[in-house]
Amino acid sequence: MNNRIQALRQQRDWSQADLAAHLKVSRQTVNAIERGRYDPSLPLAFSIAQLFGLTIEEIFQSDRG
Repeated sequence: MNNRIQALRQQRDWSQADLAAHLKVSRQTVNAIERGRYDPSLPLAFSIAQLFGLTIEEIFQSDRG
């Protein structure tokens, strides 16, 4: 799954650790999501969207066809 989390995080001048603290997850989880190695759970995706004031669809895009 493709996402804009890294760009959104950098716009706020947050480190991965900063974002992880806001989301109550590990920095490794943020890193894995940004790199597309881990798809977040639906509740985590909603938390990310709410934190950035966007919809899930504005942050995450399917990499399938």
